Amino acid sequence: MESTSIKNVVFDIGNVIVRWAPLEIIRLTFGNDCDHEELAKSVFLSDIWMDLNKGFISEAEAKVRYQATIGLSELECERLFYYVKHTQLLIFGSVELVQRVKAAGYNVYALTDNVHEIVTHLKSTYTFWDLFDGATVSADLGLLKPQAAIYQALLKQNDIKPSETVFIDDMPYNVDGAKAVGIAAIQFENSAQCEQELQELGLVL
Repeated sequence: MESTSIKNVVFDIGNVIVRWAPLEIIRLTFGNDCDHEELAKSVFLSDIWMDLNKGFISEAEAKVRYQATIGLSELECERLFYYVKHTQLLIFGSVELVQRVKAAGYNVYALTDNVHEIVTHLKSTYTFWDLFDGATVSADLGLLKPQAAIYQALLKQNDIKPSETVFIDDMPYNVDGAKAVGIAAIQFENSAQCEQELQELGLVL
């Protein structure tokens, strides 16, 4: 792939644009007198969370299922989803990077495993969503990264070519998933590192 062929830059959201911190969410919700890692697994690696991310159930339905399956109280579920949303703080420099990429003439898109209610919260809290020329969200499709079909949906929805596209994600398996369908990919660590790797691909920022 010619580095100068990149026309489209695709950003993940969680831990690229905003922070996603499951252990902190669990600690804030349940306090310190519990096994944070085990509880985080039971909440965020559960079929309930997967169904929520795929758009198969609503947040309200997820709360009912958490109460029925892992014994959370109604109040704990309310606290959980409050902190799910309100811990998603902007990551230093990322919005500015999106702005620079867009100002340099590249198309910018989002590709995110995300929940309808969280997307609504992010749109109402921050202004970065308006920067995207398009957004592909797992809950709209019933698909999750790194399934090949979600990357193909991104390409089809926005009528873009994989050879002209680079994807940025914090998770190595999602980076690999993009590469498997012919999309260049960068594993995000911070905005400065990401910008440098974009420039190494030939982007002029």
